[in-house]
Amino acid sequence: SKEVGQQLQDDLMKVLNELYSVMKTYHMYNADSISAQSKLKEAEKQEEKQIGKSVKQEDRQTPRSPDSTANVRIEEKHVRRSSVKKIEKMKEKRQAKYTENKLKAIKARNEYLLALEATNASVFKYYIHDLSDLIDQCCDLGYHASLNRALRTFLSAELNLEQSKHEGLDAIENAVENLDATSDKQRLMEMYNNVFCPPMKFEFQPHMGDMASQLCAQQPVQSELVQRCQQLQSRLSTLKIENEEVKKTMEATLQTIQDIVTVEDFDVSDCFQYSNSMESVKSTVSETFMSKPSIAKRRANQQETEQFYFTKMKEYLEGRNLITKLQAKHDLLQKTLGESQRTDCSLARRSSTVRKQDSSQAIPLVVESCIRFISRHGLQHEGIFRVSGSQVEVNDIKNAFERGEDPLAGDQNDHDMDSIAGVLKLYFRGLENPLFPKDIFHDLMACVTMDNLQERAQHIRKVLLALPKTTLIIMRYLFAFLNHLSQFSEENMMDPYNLAICFGPSLMSVPEGHDQVSCQAHVNELIKTIIIQHENIFPNPRELEGPVYSRGGSMEDYCDSPHGETTSAEDSTQDVTTEHHTSDDECEPIEAIAKFDYVGRTARELSFKKGASLLLYQRASDDWWEGRHNGIDGLIPHQYIVVQDTLIS
Repeated sequence: SKEVGQQLQDDLMKVLNELYSVMKTYHMYNADSISAQSKLKEAEKQEEKQIGKSVKQEDRQTPRSPDSTANVRIEEKHVRRSSVKKIEKMKEKRQAKYTENKLKAIKARNEYLLALEATNASVFKYYIHDLSDLIDQCCDLGYHASLNRALRTFLSAELNLEQSKHEGLDAIENAVENLDATSDKQRLMEMYNNVFCPPMKFEFQPHMGDMASQLCAQQPVQSELVQRCQQLQSRLSTLKIENEEVKKTMEATLQTIQDIVTVEDFDVSDCFQYSNSMESVKSTVSETFMSKPSIAKRRANQQETEQFYFTKMKEYLEGRNLITKLQAKHDLLQKTLGESQRTDCSLARRSSTVRKQDSSQAIPLVVESCIRFISRHGLQHEGIFRVSGSQVEVNDIKNAFERGEDPLAGDQNDHDMDSIAGVLKLYFRGLENPLFPKDIFHDLMACVTMDNLQERAQHIRKVLLALPKTTLIIMRYLFAFLNHLSQFSEENMMDPYNLAICFGPSLMSVPEGHDQVSCQAHVNELIKTIIIQHENIFPNPRELEGPVYSRGGSMEDYCDSPHGETTSAEDSTQDVTTEHHTSDDECEPIEAIAKFDYVGRTARELSFKKGASLLLYQRASDDWWEGRHNGIDGLIPHQYIVVQDTLIS
């Protein structure tokens, strides 16, 4: 395991050295480009200066005899033309040199960015996967099983020697039962989290004012990037197949080792069949227990099996390291070229079960519950919907929803936010029929080509109004939430465009026979437009009765409204306000500070900026306060403020 760990560190240092070399090359070419550009500008200035000088000389010429004047002028023109031609020739050379150096700098920067992405992926994989796997499968392999067997042997002997030790032996029995390699590893990593926590990602280091931190996918390098992306895809397919075979061999070998070290040979009751005295274990143990032919045979093969296992483990980790680097480069190239990969369809296998569960309500339980949780606890979570969560927790949450349960109910915040976001995104991706049907794909793509945003929103509205009512309700609910989430982009780094990139492939699939790259870019632009203009696109509650998204994270249902009117914060708190209005003078106002900007949706709701000082009179409901801001009384959302008096419930 030490050799494997050393190899992983050597590979990591090799990647870092490669990154440094590529960065130095980029800096060198970029410096050459800047120098060539400076020389080109100098040549242009000389040309302008020479032209201006020629004009001045013609104006300042003194009168002479006709013949002598003509000769002088011819000579001067000849000299000026020769000088101008030299400058023009020098300018052309410097222009060609600048063009050549600029192309080299662009290519070098692309290589640097690719290497940077691969290095970050390798470092992340080393700290997240490699170290954990090394502890799981190399360090102290079989320790817990061996300790379990040794202690059970001790228990078997002591129970036959002295029955009075039962209480102490029961405690040891519990300790043995609680031996768990996984939890011990988790405690170790938590105890030394500074060691196992991945460092910050390497950031692009601009050189001499070059702030272009994205791959350049324009001509003349676009065709080269497309070809390289295809080559990486082919290489990755081969490597993944080969590495999967190595993994299967490694796992089979590991199972063999586990069978060897977990043999249940700890029962020594045969040694005490003739005596229950306090005597030590008889010497016949070596004859009846340790000399079993099966044990001797397993011990003889164990070392050879372990050596083969570590060889395969090393080969698997090296292969996975290479795949990680190539995959990072491929994904960055694919993202730059506008493609969106659909790689995770794990939720599709049981999506029909989830849909049956949710068919009785307008908003599916998994959608409403995930959005409610994120709205309450994850609006400021950096990288929400972009960072992958724990696959284990994703599966647990998904299975709970499929059983008809709501694992996110209540106010507990002990779930991984990225895993919950992954469940929501994968639910839409796993639908048999996408949320945006394929038969309206062309109509929606035609809307994207419109330059006027308001006009585009109106045409999108016309197309979507032809969809079933239940689909429109889900869309309205989802995009109201995404719009709310995008308002915290300074904290969560997810503006409407980033959210559109994450949700575009899940909500609308590109039909077969279409250019996936260009069409996916249009799909992302469409989703971005709907997020920004959702209030102008979807019918309001008076036009379409059904649940709507509430900024407090809950779902407001307008179906029960007696006249189809909107149930706003004003309506939900009207009774409570009336009930306690008479006691306003008796309540001492409480000071609160605004955590975020808020814009009131009705005349009763107050608008304020982040950091504003607010006065609170009393609670109007679980989600609202009655208060004052800038001399105006109204309703204040509880989720957007921090109450200074912690004694208030």
